[in-house]
Amino acid sequence: MAAVHLRIGDLVWGKLGRYPPWPGKVVSPPKDLKKPRGKKCHFVKFFGTEDHAWIKVEQLKPYHPHKEEMIKINKGKRFQQAVDAVEDYLKKAKGKEQNSEGKGDSKGKKASNKPLKILEEDDEDLSALKDPSEKPVKDDPHFHHFLLSQSEKPASSMEPISKRLKIIEEVTGSTSIQAADSTAINGSITPTDKRIGFLGLGLMGSGIVSNLLKMGHVVTVWNRTAEKCDLFIQEGARLGRTPAEVASMCDITFSCVSDPKAARDLVLGPSGVLQGIRPGKCYIEMSTVDPETITELSQVITSRGGRFLEAPVAGSQQLSNDGMLVILAAGDRTVYEDCSSCFQAMGKTSFFLGEAGNAARMMLILNMVQGSFMATIAEGLTLAQATGQSQQTFLDILCQGQMASTFVDQKCQNILQGNFKPDYYLKHIQKDLRLAISMGDMANHPTPMAAAANEVYKRAKALDQSDNDISAVYRAYIH
Repeated sequence: MAAVHLRIGDLVWGKLGRYPPWPGKVVSPPKDLKKPRGKKCHFVKFFGTEDHAWIKVEQLKPYHPHKEEMIKINKGKRFQQAVDAVEDYLKKAKGKEQNSEGKGDSKGKKASNKPLKILEEDDEDLSALKDPSEKPVKDDPHFHHFLLSQSEKPASSMEPISKRLKIIEEVTGSTSIQAADSTAINGSITPTDKRIGFLGLGLMGSGIVSNLLKMGHVVTVWNRTAEKCDLFIQEGARLGRTPAEVASMCDITFSCVSDPKAARDLVLGPSGVLQGIRPGKCYIEMSTVDPETITELSQVITSRGGRFLEAPVAGSQQLSNDGMLVILAAGDRTVYEDCSSCFQAMGKTSFFLGEAGNAARMMLILNMVQGSFMATIAEGLTLAQATGQSQQTFLDILCQGQMASTFVDQKCQNILQGNFKPDYYLKHIQKDLRLAISMGDMANHPTPMAAAANEVYKRAKALDQSDNDISAVYRAYIH
């Protein structure tokens, strides 16, 4: 956005990070709030929210000349509500001008004592642009990360992190830690002072690292393809030359890779994590693998005096980017507690499930259900087409019933548009189905639905769909 000359009271479009411009008004900052050094910026109040931020002048546009342009490119309901709030403000301002002609204001308005919610200037996550009294809107693609529990009143961003958590203990002994409001509000998380390492910058790992950095964590990264580290180095991360070096440099090292073999190689291979483990070092395996792999990794890490936690994540690339993953943790409870700020930065909820291996089991069950469900939806879409029914009508009906969900709507729309850009790789969901079926065999528990779905995904892989999204299972039915 080009720099413009603005004054207090001007209406503007302000842009934060990679998210779309939002309507706001240039206002006077509180007296005790200093302007960022060396940066030309204005203090902006965003409409439809209680949020304020210092915005660089080059990220601001006058409201009226660019109104039509912005409305065309942004269609979400939250966005429309914000635009409506601007129009209401303009109507009220015009009415006050007319009523005040020939009159003077004899009484000043009482200043509000409500504390300002202030976003950092370079915050790249708009989840803080939210009125906590309002419910989230499901179909706004820019605000899916608002989908959090609203059962508690949002805590002040200045509260200690321990006061911003709600702990849910269940009969099973599992524990859930959830932020009382959005975990992705810059400044609302007090980052741990421990040095964080992260190995694996794929679809999920990239979003996780980005959110860790945004929330102020000190992160050292490593990836098998070194070029993927460059963007994060620019964002403030440090570079580790090998997994062993990262583990030796950092207090807590996370790993998020593709499968059991990759997870083992990362720890046990040449220059692997195990070579950098010393007494007290923490290692957290976030990859979706089988319980046997977790048991093996836990044993070798702890044999060196290290502390081990597994923490696979439920979600997708978009949820990873938005800091809205669900983390399933098991193993060393003290590591889980030490990582609370990390889990808040990357996810909306985390569960502690007890001994190592339990999180792997739960994750495989969840992905077995998701993979089977996606295959069934694809089967329904293709059967509708084969019997002369409208696939769009099928989707419209589906999304008005009990099975309606963002997942169903997004995946089906992508199928109908022929868009199979990966949000979760098809090859990975097939791997998870295979591991879940094996787990069922070991427990002598039948998994016929998962077995049937697995065969469909195997056919999709044979059709070169491995690196597409899981919704590309649709193509197994039409070839």
